Amino acid sequence: MDASRVPDGLPSSALPRFPAGFVWGVSTSAYQIEGAVAEDGRGRSVWDDFAERPGRIKDGSDARVATGHYHRYREDVALIGELGVGAYRFSVAWPRVMPDGGPRVNPAGLDFYDRLVDEVCAAGVRPVPTLFHWDTPQAVEAGGGWLARDTASRFAAYADAVAARLGDRVDRWITLNEPAELTLLGYGLGQHAPGKQLGFAALPVAHHLLLGHGLAVQALRARGAGGIGIANSHGPTWAASESVADQEAAGLYDLLLNRLFAEPVLLGRYPEEVQAAGLLSGAGPVDEDLRVIGEPLDWYGVNYYQPTRVGAPRAEDAGPADFAGIELPPGLPFAPRRIEGYPFTDFGWPVVPAALTELLTGFRDRYGDRLPPVVITENGCSYEGVEDRERITFLDAHIRAVHDALTAGVDVRGYFVWSLLDNFEWAEGYARRFGLVHVDYGTLARTPKASYRWLRDALRAQR
Repeated sequence: MDASRVPDGLPSSALPRFPAGFVWGVSTSAYQIEGAVAEDGRGRSVWDDFAERPGRIKDGSDARVATGHYHRYREDVALIGELGVGAYRFSVAWPRVMPDGGPRVNPAGLDFYDRLVDEVCAAGVRPVPTLFHWDTPQAVEAGGGWLARDTASRFAAYADAVAARLGDRVDRWITLNEPAELTLLGYGLGQHAPGKQLGFAALPVAHHLLLGHGLAVQALRARGAGGIGIANSHGPTWAASESVADQEAAGLYDLLLNRLFAEPVLLGRYPEEVQAAGLLSGAGPVDEDLRVIGEPLDWYGVNYYQPTRVGAPRAEDAGPADFAGIELPPGLPFAPRRIEGYPFTDFGWPVVPAALTELLTGFRDRYGDRLPPVVITENGCSYEGVEDRERITFLDAHIRAVHDALTAGVDVRGYFVWSLLDNFEWAEGYARRFGLVHVDYGTLARTPKASYRWLRDALRAQR
């Protein structure tokens, strides 16, 4: 391990004091780090197929090797232990456990996660598995994927199988990661797997994902599991101006990215605008399903990266627009606009720590006592280099923003950095580096970055 000092001239590791029991962690996902996509009986996922289509991954790469975590997990868990976090959020690959999406279980797949959980526990770290981080089995997609209502039930059966094996050592679970991105980027715009371009006709996917979440909660509870949450992506939506058109456009964007995925889980109902517009037609018995989707949670996970400034479409927005690495087609009823006056990450995302405080206090004000304790399940940034001074500044400011929310009365119980390792960044391939640990993709050598050392020292100061 690299135990050298953090470079001078950077934020002090003396962060504000957080409450006893506050959980510090790091996050990863199976498809982005594991590799070994054809080993030990793993089935194909939608991302395996997507990466083989020309032009889908910007650098032409794939995740057949990724960071080699499947074979190097002990080394990676040692890095987590040295970092000093209390929890490790990872995901279980559905096609590794159920190669065809069920009902057949692959014992070798469960064996891997069994070994991983044992290693994490032996390091004195809490394992926090995410059951679904976008890697739908290709066999499930061939049968309709998340457009098919039956996929929710298949997902619940998979959740039951994982809980049966790992539940004796896991006391915190995440059902889904970012269903908004899978719905809108995977099925709506085609920028992510499975690559469909259905526009607003993709919204039944959101309902089936949320139904799968609710059924998985029930399956976990039936196995005696507690500590259950979801990891939804959220960010404040800022209207481009005070005009009625810009306010309405921002409201629609906020509806699709935030309220559509939060309110069924927290309130047991969809926003009135969704129901009135018939956006979920064809999704099945929605009112009955909402009783399942709204199963009480022990905590609510928030993945935060940036706010979004949105206005009504303008003449200059007539063609395709690149927004934060996503190509938006013409004809949408809203147009994201550049946020000025802030620094940007290497991914082109604005760095606005105060927007995280705004998001958390806004959720508290909007949902009141229906909002369970909150955990920041992802927060991080893409920067190059091992002496990654920008990442240290980013983490310092965002951790302080979480503390500001705590001071304002928001019940925040934890913070997970995205990500432990540089990894396969979906449609970007290996062009973006979010890790606290640098990975040489030729040799797979791990090198802790300055941000890793800074966070290690900051956590020691919290003890």
